Amino acid sequence: MSQFDIPGWGCIHGLSNHYSVGCDRKIMKSLLGVLLAPAIVLLGATQAFAAIKTEVVEYKHGNTVLEGYLAYDDAIQGKRPGVLVVHEWNGLGSYVKERTEQLAELGYVAFAIDMYGKGIRPKNREESAAQAGIYRSDRQLMRSRANAGLVVLQQNPLTDSQRIAAIGYCFGGGTVLELARSGANIAGVVSFHGNLDTPNPNDAENIKSKVLVLHGADDPRVPDEQVTAFETEMRQADVDWQLIAYGGAVHSFTNPEAGNDPSKGSAYNEAADKRSWEAMKQFFVELFQ
Repeated sequence: MSQFDIPGWGCIHGLSNHYSVGCDRKIMKSLLGVLLAPAIVLLGATQAFAAIKTEVVEYKHGNTVLEGYLAYDDAIQGKRPGVLVVHEWNGLGSYVKERTEQLAELGYVAFAIDMYGKGIRPKNREESAAQAGIYRSDRQLMRSRANAGLVVLQQNPLTDSQRIAAIGYCFGGGTVLELARSGANIAGVVSFHGNLDTPNPNDAENIKSKVLVLHGADDPRVPDEQVTAFETEMRQADVDWQLIAYGGAVHSFTNPEAGNDPSKGSAYNEAADKRSWEAMKQFFVELFQ
């Protein structure tokens, strides 16, 4: 190809400098268009084929039938890190399913477990408290039920079983901490506005994972005494732990469904929600690098 075969090339010869600059810009735009076109087509094709797939997964813990929720990006080839997700006290619902899908968008295979049982989805505060109370009063049952979901994630063919983390919200936050205290072989756990108490603080010696607690500094459900006891527990067991407290945030600060009135003890806080999600993402980079 000669210089005159390139669109716009001829206009720069024998003309004023002013006009030459204008023509140069036209040439650059033309060349950039030619060079970038394949990349744009490739990007469009990638976006077209990428899709978040979700599945309802039935599994068992003993004789109890459970129904979890799996999400993954089918454009990713091969195994990838897994993230276990544990719901709030109102059971496996739309909020936790959305979080599970967001984790899949980040490239993880995410599995939201069912702590209560297939079809058990509390409809109000009283029912939620009753269901959560079963497991909070029996931490061995809580740990065992969570471990049943962990096995499902570990055995999924998409999961790199050596790179697994667990996250939980409210009741689920306390659950993933108990999962860690059970000695589960996972890389890390993240508690979002979860309960920090445990009847067996010495069990922290079993923890093999790193621990990240994302806490509302003004959460009335998790008072300062509970935070202090947790910090002491972690120190005495020599756990690799972090606790980030968000000023002005109360319980359920990541959930828009919690409303916007902090005086009720539970309320959404957009800043704390975004900051805690970013903290989790950075934690995962550390775990899975």
